[in-house]
Parts: sequence; C-alpha cells; structure tokens
Amino acid sequence: MTIPANRIEQAKEATKGVYERQAGYWDEVRPTLLYEKPWLDRFTANLPAGGRLLDLGCGSGVPVAGYFLDEGFTVVGTDYAEPMIALARQRYPAAEWHVQDINHLTIMGQFDGIYSWDGFFHLSVAEQRAVLPDLCQRIKEGGAMLLTVGTGEGEVTGTIGGETVYHASLSPEEYHSLLRENGFETITFVPEDDNCRGRSVLLATGRSRDRVHR
Repeated sequence: MTIPANRIEQAKEATKGVYERQAGYWDEVRPTLLYEKPWLDRFTANLPAGGRLLDLGCGSGVPVAGYFLDEGFTVVGTDYAEPMIALARQRYPAAEWHVQDINHLTIMGQFDGIYSWDGFFHLSVAEQRAVLPDLCQRIKEGGAMLLTVGTGEGEVTGTIGGETVYHASLSPEEYHSLLRENGFETITFVPEDDNCRGRSVLLATGRSRDRVHR
C-alpha cells in the first residue's frame, strides 16, 4: 500500500520526538542477544586493535556500542535524542557520547570505522546522498563502514512504542556507487539477512584515498 506523501513527511518530522519520548521503552525492548555479532566482527576484522569507532544513532549504547567497548575499541557515540545519550552515559560513563544529528556532526578527527545499526535509515533519501560522502571522508586508510539500510530506494514508516517513525533507503546500486567513488575496495550487501533478524546490511571495507574519485 502506498503511503501518502504528507504522512511520510509528518513521520519524518516526528521521529526525533518519538525517540525522545520512547527512549525508556526502546531500551527495555531492544534485543540484547547480539544477533548482530557476525556482522560486527566482519566490520572490525581488519581494523587495528583499540581503534576509534563512530556510532551514529547509538541509542542507549546497548548492545552494539557495549560490545565494541568490551572488545577494547574506543567508541564515540552520537544520537539526536538526548534521553538516549543520557542512558548511554549511565551505562558506559568512560566512553564519549554526544547529542548530535548525523546531518550536522561537529566531532573532530578521523575514525577507523563508522557504523550505524538501525540509525542511518532514519535520514531521508536526499540526506543520505548528501551525508554519505562526508562520512566516508572521516574514515582512515583501510577503514570500514557498516550500515543497516533498506532493500531498495524509497520511504516507509514503522513504529516505536505505538508511535510512527520514518525510514528511508537508497538503492543498493547507488550505495555501491557512492562507496566506490569514496574509496572503498570491497562492498557487501545482504538484503533481509535471515541470520540477522531480516536486517538488510551494507558493509564497506578497505578504504583507500588513492581510489577516491574527485
């Protein structure tokens, strides 16, 4: 069923507020069994021990940021919902947490890897196109990027605690093209991975400045 454009726009505008209101509920129901682990390990397989990772849309930090912290990585977490960051700070006070929108990052420095598990897809199609090259430029030589996305270009809605939230995706072909243009050697896309609760996962590894097309 086609969702009216005005409902899509309303969902986009409301999503931040939903996560602010539903942070406690989200934290309670978020699965913590680390079904994501095979992808997390592939993401960090060739990164340096103790490397610096940027978590976009980190939520409460559980379980993904917590897993990387336990593995010895340095994690910088961002989320635009302040109550989510408050939960992350309570859980992992030694880590670095920021209330920031992916579209307007002010964090300095580069990262060995950037990931966004169930966060990046809250950006619109246009926002993803605009921000992805900038994110790539923040990744060091040999670094990696891990995102959950959709199966094709489009906009849909979902729910958190009974409230509507917005999701969007580019096509796999456009993601591949953008990541190639920004220096990634190997790009893997698995749509609706049965081993990962149906997540569509995009992994880019082996970034090289020599392969960046300007």
